Amino acid sequence: PRSISLVHAHTGERFDAVYFDQGEYQPEAIAELSRLLRDFRTGEVCAFDPRLFDVLHGLNLGCGAGPYQVVSAFRSQQTNAMLRRQSRRVATNSLHVSGRAIDIRLPGRDTRRLRDAALALQQGGVGFYPRSNFVHLDTGPVRSW
Repeated sequence: PRSISLVHAHTGERFDAVYFDQGEYQPEAIAELSRLLRDFRTGEVCAFDPRLFDVLHGLNLGCGAGPYQVVSAFRSQQTNAMLRRQSRRVATNSLHVSGRAIDIRLPGRDTRRLRDAALALQQGGVGFYPRSNFVHLDTGPVRSW
């Protein structure tokens, strides 16, 4: 079984359960995760790439169990455009818009350690934002910034 523990920084909602068991993703758990990771500004929900949850589960092995604090997850096109107007660091074609990215921190843990563990997994993109104290993870090509 694979499980993760998350708390959304903006809504306070939590998930702490098994999302993969007996060789299969658990549809109810994946749906619950997708709802929790919705665009908190608009309420829009997107079906998340379950491989992203596998990355988070893998981080448990390198950094200890969560709960991971979710800074940002799904973004509607509207939200992404608004954030892009505020910062050039927001990608036009962000993987947040397709449910393939999440920004997290692990309270009580050094964010550099979290970044290093994510890089070691070699399972997608890893962005490090030390001034904002979070790590970006996605299921795109392996890369880092």
